[in-house]
Amino acid sequence: MSDTGTHRTAFVLAGGGSLGAVEVGMLQALLKAGEQPSFLVGTSAGAINAAYFADRPTGEGADGLEQVWCALRRSDVMPISLRSIVVGMFGRRDHLVDSHGLRRLLERHISYQQLENASLPIHIVASELATGQEVLLSSGPAVDAVLASSAIPGVFPPVHIGTHVLVDGAIANNAPISVAVALGATRVIVLPAGYSCALHEVPSGAIPRAMHAISLLIARQLVADAQRWLDSEIELRIVPSLCPVTTSSYDYSMAKELISRARESTEYWIEAGGLQTPRIPSQLVEHRH
Repeated sequence: MSDTGTHRTAFVLAGGGSLGAVEVGMLQALLKAGEQPSFLVGTSAGAINAAYFADRPTGEGADGLEQVWCALRRSDVMPISLRSIVVGMFGRRDHLVDSHGLRRLLERHISYQQLENASLPIHIVASELATGQEVLLSSGPAVDAVLASSAIPGVFPPVHIGTHVLVDGAIANNAPISVAVALGATRVIVLPAGYSCALHEVPSGAIPRAMHAISLLIARQLVADAQRWLDSEIELRIVPSLCPVTTSSYDYSMAKELISRARESTEYWIEAGGLQTPRIPSQLVEHRH
């Protein structure tokens, strides 16, 4: 459904580490079905996807984003070394991983400098480090905004923007439905990354375990937020996340498979009337395999 005089549609892209790849398949299916958002709201990994797509808000843009994800390696995003861990744990540094790699990646793929210059309006959610309060970034340096929204506390360095010291937006509002509504959306389509619901065992290592725990919290937060909005005047639709998922949110090697599965499952959901049915997908509710 393209926007009309009575509808203003927002795509809300949630976080989820490497599982953010599934949002690419969801985007491709939604665009194929004729959905065209008025604006984008992104958090964490969803902010990265939103920033790229806002530069090229077309099917070709979504296909380009797929190519980026399929070429991505964990070392591009999290270049972890023994030295960085030692310095982070026992030195004076407040993080384990430098964000230089992620900054270079963003600068290579986002052509606009300022958020307000994107082809499609984009709004990025970050969190104030001291208070955990939500901070909405709708203008200013685009790469800095995305880095702030993706800065997992303790893993990446916080980002200073104006008077704010910012970290991962998932802390304050991972799937910011409320932000989209406040910005004037009458119709909100949420693209959730989901979580690793079928892992055989909890990932080993501090960072993989932290990311796994965060993805679980993200899914629970989305369910709680959706329950508050389902009975409102807002037309809320949540694309079902993938299930089962045996891939860790720290594993960047499965992007191609995740995107393909998400595209197929979203097309099936649309054909089954998902865009006309307000409900919380069972895939997001806590479950076991």
